[in-house]
Amino acid sequence: MPKAMQYTKGSIVYFAGDKDERVFILQKGILLLTSIDVETNQPVTEQVKSGEFFGVKSALGHFPREETATVLTESVAIIMTVQEFELIFSGNKQIIMKMLRVSSNQLRLIHKKTEAILNNVSEDQQTGMIAVAKSFYDDDQYLSCCDVCSKFLSFYPDTEKKEEVSKLYADAKLRCEKEKALNKAEDNTSDVNDSAGALKQFSLPAFERFAKKYKPGNVIISEFEPGNNFYLIQSGRVQLVKCLNGAKKNIDILKPGEFFGEMAILDNSPRSATCVAIGNVKCLEFNKENFELLITGNPQIAVILLKLFCKRIYDQKRRFRILVIKDLQARLADVFLMFDEMNPPANPNERQRKFNLTTADLAHWAGLPLDTTRDEVNKFVEKRKIEIYDNYMLIANIADMKRIVDTRAGNMLHK
Repeated sequence: MPKAMQYTKGSIVYFAGDKDERVFILQKGILLLTSIDVETNQPVTEQVKSGEFFGVKSALGHFPREETATVLTESVAIIMTVQEFELIFSGNKQIIMKMLRVSSNQLRLIHKKTEAILNNVSEDQQTGMIAVAKSFYDDDQYLSCCDVCSKFLSFYPDTEKKEEVSKLYADAKLRCEKEKALNKAEDNTSDVNDSAGALKQFSLPAFERFAKKYKPGNVIISEFEPGNNFYLIQSGRVQLVKCLNGAKKNIDILKPGEFFGEMAILDNSPRSATCVAIGNVKCLEFNKENFELLITGNPQIAVILLKLFCKRIYDQKRRFRILVIKDLQARLADVFLMFDEMNPPANPNERQRKFNLTTADLAHWAGLPLDTTRDEVNKFVEKRKIEIYDNYMLIANIADMKRIVDTRAGNMLHK
């Protein structure tokens, strides 16, 4: 059961870096949340007043606290576990929708900062979608190119760029049909109805009217297109791709039971990534009109989405922490630390680490040109700190990577 806790002026509810999965509501008094801005290394403060939540993101996302909570006046806070929070507030649509929108805005802001530091030029929606289509074409992914072109023409039927996109579509379609003829013997159309991994509450027959099926390479949503729907994967996997300066970058692979496309539903903004079917995929598609109705009847959906946002915000901030490091050796070392955090070893005392990373992967995560990354990696190799193989890297001592980050990163703090 939730319990009330009294705090005296000047006391600390929790410190930044604490692993603490409690959720708080300030019943009385004033608190100050203090965190460190990643870019400037300066303190950032935010006041919490009576009736407001705090500690929600790190609790729901299961990651360390990002801020220190200091009591400014005599205060009383209601403390609850994540399970108690879900039980009490999952049915409160107003509170959950507010949290979802705040989280969506925070995630969008981090995306913009990341793009700015990568010098990715912000495109208008039409130019952006054309760049996405061309990036698929350049990578010989003609079906995906056709899908993006088709979406473009349906969204912008009267655009002055119609002829350009129609020509690209016709060329890609011709190449796609040639490939299909060559691969006719290969049949990949089975098992689309295997939804064993999907969330149980969406396996009911009532949800079948929302079902959509996609073949390998189909583009479900394209970066830059207007956002009208969001999706839950019932079976198959979906690749998240981002177009950076005309080149495609793989961001993540989503599995059954995961949502995507939800950000555009909440903040009326263009899509921030392209989602491509890996193999056969079955999704449930929901639109803006039935979104609030959906979570009203199924409050657990809103909580799942909120947890998803919390995790994505943390992951994006962790990536951003890497990108602001000026020292290139420290930046690459921090990529290794990030992957070590994501996949902790069975024996934490073991010094050596194996990461399924290539030099190209390192370049992507560090936001560096491939040639620059290769030069910096060779410095590690010469010092025998890293061994490079075709599809993986061996780190001799992960503690060396942490020392490099701690001593060279300057404005970065690592717990």
